[in-house]
Amino acid sequence: MGKSYQYRQNSRYRQRDVDTREIRQRFLIVCEGGKTEPNYFIKFRTNKTVINIEGLGCNTISLVTKAIELMKNDDYNQVWCVFDRDIFPPEIFNAAFELASRNGIKIAYSNESFELWYFLHFDYLDTALTRDDYCKRLNKYLGRKYEKNDENMYEVLLAYQPDAIRNAKILLKQYNPSNPVKDNPSTTVHLLVEELNRFNFL
Repeated sequence: MGKSYQYRQNSRYRQRDVDTREIRQRFLIVCEGGKTEPNYFIKFRTNKTVINIEGLGCNTISLVTKAIELMKNDDYNQVWCVFDRDIFPPEIFNAAFELASRNGIKIAYSNESFELWYFLHFDYLDTALTRDDYCKRLNKYLGRKYEKNDENMYEVLLAYQPDAIRNAKILLKQYNPSNPVKDNPSTTVHLLVEELNRFNFL
């Protein structure tokens, strides 16, 4: 198991005006990766929002179990687990989904890897690739070597984010009924991104 990295981004709540109703959301985002995913999500510009991002470097079921523990320590409006299909056995991957569902936790998964989400910023893809293949193609699109733990990926990709959301939605529609453990490639990272964007200021 990798090291645990904790990222916190807090926005001080301003006093509510008499006739103004403020929307406040508190997110807990628990990531499988120790750095790649946390480095991306920590860069979202949140307004009147608190995001607690945990990069744990552990597997799917352990990740959901940890999220359940963390939920008990604070009040969150939305709790998300972010993990990849990778080479986990189908029963482990599916069990994580079931455990999350029973506890009101949402999942932003990628089959096969988180790099699929990055790739969709540049192009649509409906053919399965390995993580290494995604990285090689990202090298081409970025015009430089893709670094897995790059802290600037949010800013680099921001202008293309609408394209990635559109491509991810189109990709999901081809699977009917949806079966995340077999739907390769597929991702629901865009669902978390859309929720965070609701409380962003740019």
